[in-house]
Amino acid sequence: QVQLVESGGGLVQAGGSLRLSCQASGGLYNMAWFRQAPGKEREFVAAISWAGEDIVYGDHAKGRFTISRDNGKNTLYLQMNSLKPEDTATYYCAATVRGSYDRGSEADFNSWGQGTQVTVSS
Repeated sequence: QVQLVESGGGLVQAGGSLRLSCQASGGLYNMAWFRQAPGKEREFVAAISWAGEDIVYGDHAKGRFTISRDNGKNTLYLQMNSLKPEDTATYYCAATVRGSYDRGSEADFNSWGQGTQVTVSS
């Protein structure tokens, strides 16, 4: 399994922006961002194919978040703009070799990072 380490979380005011990063230990995987707020189930945010050609977003992320990757740096990114208090959650990156990565199901991912906290104040 690939090792994943997220960074870039923090406290931001509503309307602000953050960019999350996920450093992978190596290899080319289909990858995704999920998030989990306290007391809620883990939620799909966005996914990207290993080559970066295919991208899928969860409904809440469309138009505000952008997923991207730099395979030369083994790094996955999530640019989050126009943040809202309801975006407050722990954000996780995940990796898989499965072609079904674009279903947005956490069951399709077998490697996970430890998470990075994003807090959006109103």
